[in-house]
Amino acid sequence: METGLLRLEISNELNSILKYWKEHTVDHKNGGFYGLVDIDNIPDPHADKGIILNTRILWTFSAAYGFTGEKAYLDLADRAYDYLESFFFDRHYGGVWWKVDFRGRPADRRKQIYAQAFAIYALSEYFKVKKDHAIIDQATGMFHLIEKHSYDKERDGYIEAFDEKWDFLEDVRLGENDQNEKKTMNTHLHLLEAYTNLYRIRKDELIHDRLAGLINLFIHQIIDKETYHLNLFFNEEWKLRSSKISFGHDIEAAWLLCEAAESLRDRNLIKDISDISLKITRAAARGLDDDGGLMNEYDMSDNHLDGDKHWWPQAEALVGFLNGYQLSGDAYFYERFLDSWEFINKFIIDHKKGEWFWLADRARKPSMKEKAGFWKCPYHNTRACMEIISRLEKIENDKDQG
Repeated sequence: METGLLRLEISNELNSILKYWKEHTVDHKNGGFYGLVDIDNIPDPHADKGIILNTRILWTFSAAYGFTGEKAYLDLADRAYDYLESFFFDRHYGGVWWKVDFRGRPADRRKQIYAQAFAIYALSEYFKVKKDHAIIDQATGMFHLIEKHSYDKERDGYIEAFDEKWDFLEDVRLGENDQNEKKTMNTHLHLLEAYTNLYRIRKDELIHDRLAGLINLFIHQIIDKETYHLNLFFNEEWKLRSSKISFGHDIEAAWLLCEAAESLRDRNLIKDISDISLKITRAAARGLDDDGGLMNEYDMSDNHLDGDKHWWPQAEALVGFLNGYQLSGDAYFYERFLDSWEFINKFIIDHKKGEWFWLADRARKPSMKEKAGFWKCPYHNTRACMEIISRLEKIENDKDQG
């Protein structure tokens, strides 16, 4: 497909997703955004509101305003920030709570480091469009809270979760399907993402050093040196405690590591990470099905393949494979990028009711799970659309100049 037409298709989809969240998720009665909207776009006005959904909404509309200049998106970013500021920030012990009820009362006060990272990521993006230094101070303050309570000075890395007062928890899992281990790939990946965004707006020496340290952890602890898949769960001493491969996290890490290295402007590091990124991208491609969709997980301990194709790995595959093409010039990666978009367009986008289905199974049947919820957020797919539009423009410009 000609790149100009492809950019137009993806631009239209970006507008469609943003329109969906503007029209179907705003909670005009209780403030902020609904905690859940079902497959038929019917909201549950009494659903709890999670920090992950709300920080990702803040990031999305901040980035969308920066990308498009449309004032309506800034208004929605303001709405998301106001709700976070009013109901999620713990003014006594610091940080953000895990969830509140539909009226904004704390429902779970745990301090998941994954959630603190998303607050930093969102606040950093919001600062870019508001230019209010109180926001960047807020984000930096959360960075220092993480460093104070979560950073493991003896063994490096970050402990997964704490209670309201920043004391240790027995159960640190993000979700019920996770392993109860003190250090995880997922939290470190999103700290990497958050610290990258924070460093872009605050060139602080400690932020620089911790971001460089996170990249180093991926190189030496998290990336399997033989397969180049990411290992998922570890104990405090970095002893591996899992046997699963998450193809979506592989492809997401492949391009986020490049972004992190580029923000540090270290040429040698950028080259090293580019080489590693291509190996991770090829490893992630092992999870591609014949239809171009990226499957969910593979468990090496029992050879079990979870062939469902969740919405977010498809979004990350778009960026990851195009990033692989930009790094290498290898048409294989560009073809995988095109396959990913074709799969998304055919089986993941709900062309009738808007937004993306939660997943399509191996028979390409869509899930009837919610369109918006604690984990079903607009950040993966809107970010992918904005990334692809920008990257295709760069590819076109590079061709015109060369």
